[in-house]
Amino acid sequence: MESREKLYESAKERYAEYGVDTGLALKQLSEVKLSLHCWQADDVGGFENQGIGLDGGLAATGNYPGKARNMTELKNDLFKVFSLIPGRHRLSLHAFYGDFKDKPADRDAIGPDNFRTWVEWAKHLKIGIDFNSTFFSHPKASSGFTLASLDKSVRDFWIEHALRCREISEYIGRELHSTCIHNIWIPDGAKEITVNRFKHRELLKESLDKIMSVKMNPDFMRDAIESKLFGIGSESFVAGSHEFYLGYAVKNNMILTIDIGHFHPTESCADKVSALFQYIDNLLFHVTRGVRWDSDHVVLFNDPTIELMQEIVWAGKLDKVFLGLDYFDASINRIGAYVIGVRAALKSILASLLSPVKILREYEEKGRNFEKLALLEEMKTFPLSAVWDYYCEQNGVPVGADYIKSIQMYESEVLNGR
Repeated sequence: MESREKLYESAKERYAEYGVDTGLALKQLSEVKLSLHCWQADDVGGFENQGIGLDGGLAATGNYPGKARNMTELKNDLFKVFSLIPGRHRLSLHAFYGDFKDKPADRDAIGPDNFRTWVEWAKHLKIGIDFNSTFFSHPKASSGFTLASLDKSVRDFWIEHALRCREISEYIGRELHSTCIHNIWIPDGAKEITVNRFKHRELLKESLDKIMSVKMNPDFMRDAIESKLFGIGSESFVAGSHEFYLGYAVKNNMILTIDIGHFHPTESCADKVSALFQYIDNLLFHVTRGVRWDSDHVVLFNDPTIELMQEIVWAGKLDKVFLGLDYFDASINRIGAYVIGVRAALKSILASLLSPVKILREYEEKGRNFEKLALLEEMKTFPLSAVWDYYCEQNGVPVGADYIKSIQMYESEVLNGR
């Protein structure tokens, strides 16, 4: 069998014929740090033990054996995932995954002490952490409204929660010497026709203004806000719509979060890249895969994922986006779900970096649309796998489908014992 290095050299020559530098593409890929979502390992359970099931329009379906039951198991699972993906990446942590065993605290009372163990773990792995306020699975979210609630005591509780989360994010960024992106997503909405839409959004803006009035060091933390089209139980109205948060982000110079699964299935999130970057300096993408009503299927190397990464690369904004994963599948091996999604996202970025953009742009600008389309089609069967396999080998992680055996062994030795 021909060595991977020889296959890579052959692929390198083919890409070079179209002005593509595979070495440069791999260097750029190595600088990408995906933020891996901690909630895939335990089906968005968290460690609070509030006795409340998953709500807020969220649902993790399936009961595959091996769910992480505590912080130690979650960290072990994440360590396994990091060992199977090329590059050095990050962890995206939700607020209700803190260390509450010896430091119990409600969400309006959490602080850095609840996350010191995570910070020490991240220091050991030499990775960064991003943070998310948790506005669901709590008694004070049972009405379906948090920051946009008509009840002032409810709003005040969640405002304090967000303030605490921003403080925690700043602490994380300072300790890890890596800017922590703090993301706010709220489930606020209604199942039926809502007469008070304006009032709810007015209150949401007022709540956000209070939260953002406390200034944090941008070297250590930055704020992002995330929209959604609808959710289970909020089919008719969602307070934090795309238009609402787009306006708020532009006005307040904030990061706008685009979750791929939070829009209509026929709406292209890839098309939003070039539009939003006309007005916003940075975007955060939650990469997921929507299937019908569910927005949280495992990411695949498919057209929507590739098209998103192409638009980011073609716009020259790879260094201006933050890329996180956001899905939770409890029907298959959870470690496998992680690895499939991460590798698919990275492979999609690589395919985009290997695109002969200069030639394609020349064709387009000269009206040579037949040639442009023909070249785009030809590139689909170019030896991407040879470049990807070489990258994995150089990073000391399993090549091709070899990671399947590693995960099967982990399942047999670790997951099946839970």
